[in-house]
Amino acid sequence: MKKVLIANRGEIAIRIARAARDYGIASSAIYSDADAGSLHVELADEAFSLGPGRPADTYLNISKILHVAMKAGADAVHPGYGFLSERSEFAQAVIDAGLIWIGPAPDVIRALGDKVEARRIAGRVGAPLVKGSDGPLGSAAEAVAFAKQVGMPIAIKAAFGGGGRGMKVARKLEEVGELFDSAVREAIEAFGRGECYAEQFLDKPRHIEAQVIADRYGNIVVLGTRDCSLQRRNQKLVEEAPAPFVTEDQRARIHAATRAICAEAGYTGAGTVEFLLSDNGVISFLEVNTRLQVEHPVTEETTGVDIVIEQLRIADGLPLSIAETPVPRGHAFEFRINAEDPGRGFLPTPGVVKRFRPPAGPGIRLDAGVESGSEIPSLYDSLMAKLIVTAATRDQALVRARRALAEFQIEGVASVLPFHRAVVEEPDFTGEDGFKVYTNWIETAFTSIEPAPRVEPVEGGVIRTSIEIDGRLHRVGLPVALFSAMAAPRPSAASTGPQKTNSVTATIPGILQKWLVEDGTRVAEGEGVVLIEAMKMETLVTAPQAGRIRIMAEAGAMVALGDELATIN
Repeated sequence: MKKVLIANRGEIAIRIARAARDYGIASSAIYSDADAGSLHVELADEAFSLGPGRPADTYLNISKILHVAMKAGADAVHPGYGFLSERSEFAQAVIDAGLIWIGPAPDVIRALGDKVEARRIAGRVGAPLVKGSDGPLGSAAEAVAFAKQVGMPIAIKAAFGGGGRGMKVARKLEEVGELFDSAVREAIEAFGRGECYAEQFLDKPRHIEAQVIADRYGNIVVLGTRDCSLQRRNQKLVEEAPAPFVTEDQRARIHAATRAICAEAGYTGAGTVEFLLSDNGVISFLEVNTRLQVEHPVTEETTGVDIVIEQLRIADGLPLSIAETPVPRGHAFEFRINAEDPGRGFLPTPGVVKRFRPPAGPGIRLDAGVESGSEIPSLYDSLMAKLIVTAATRDQALVRARRALAEFQIEGVASVLPFHRAVVEEPDFTGEDGFKVYTNWIETAFTSIEPAPRVEPVEGGVIRTSIEIDGRLHRVGLPVALFSAMAAPRPSAASTGPQKTNSVTATIPGILQKWLVEDGTRVAEGEGVVLIEAMKMETLVTAPQAGRIRIMAEAGAMVALGDELATIN
């Protein structure tokens, strides 16, 4: 390959562009209008616009991305993670266009991307499994029937999903139907398909995964394990490698099952086989992610293997650069630095990053997608950067992590830094009396954090726009005053004085996903009435008082913070 099109955005697009340079090839980035000022656009060798719209119109639009690949003269496509990375039809379309697909073969993605089929493959090779539905569930009623059959709790999961999107854990029978519908909505929005299945949920499990790379010559190497148990809303916040507090027998079983599953599926490229580990030692296969993981840097830091370059080598028809599982060289943590307010239930906080000053020094790596002045759009996930901290031992890495997190400064948007600073002091996590973290530990056992100060949008200043010329983006700044005679900006409710007590307002900017009540019906105070989707998360907005609701905004509309959506009289 000579030039790779990076079919993604943000920090992972930057990571791939840097690996491409190290590998000696050029890179082409893509961007939506909302991302015109993003850092990945600047750091790739060239960048091409996908135009306006939601992800379905841009980063999930296969024909548009392939058109850009041809325009750029790329001969390979790297999907990164999320978006189209686990869509077999995208892999096939890339290959049909005569381009190199950097990932597993389409039929392998199809088989393992279907979580039900992946369970069947795991069962054939003897991997440990909990009970699951025979296939995707057709309705909320079928989900309820499954729950009655196997007992609570159950996990409802997108059959063609990953990364926690389209996954809901139901602990009470009466919430199964509602959570099934929510999982279907999230799956459609994130992956374009809404099929969901269900399986028994191990209570208070740890999330352990194995990183694997495999070439076209039958060589399969498990690079090691990671613990990814610190999650909120089923999405990871902290990962570490190698997985701590795991017996050698458990580690050996995870490695063996990983190799067997990948061999049975004919896997090539980089991927991750995920497992749940209960507090009484029960291991259960979870899924296979047929792509690069967000948390791959902790494995890179503890093995010395550049996983992205291995992906490029494999796609180029070269053998793996290593032959067996390397001995871990120390311990590494990855802290996802998201634009979320942990004091308000990890509420997404899109906006402008006024100050971004990361830590530095020995053992510190930062994979960032933003800098001071960057804008965090509400259309995409909330990840700004990944802080990776490495030291000789886990205890030493914790000490170094405390120092690094104390140095890190972000202003303009709320961030999860307060949570990270608190969690590295938590005995449940540090492990002095045993490792007691599990996948929903944050929701059930973690002491809450004070909410971050509200940061209101600032009117005035400069309007920035961009002009693309031959794949390079040129930024232009124009004073707001220039436009004042043309149109006055519509003030948001968040900046127009006191709120009406009977007003249902948007608590975050995003897409009005769905009304949960009909116009004109009576609602109770505190009842959930509308869902807003932002940064890949659904946020429930409740009624401020009891009364009859009058709906003023339509489903599918983009809403700003503080916009009036309905009134209750």
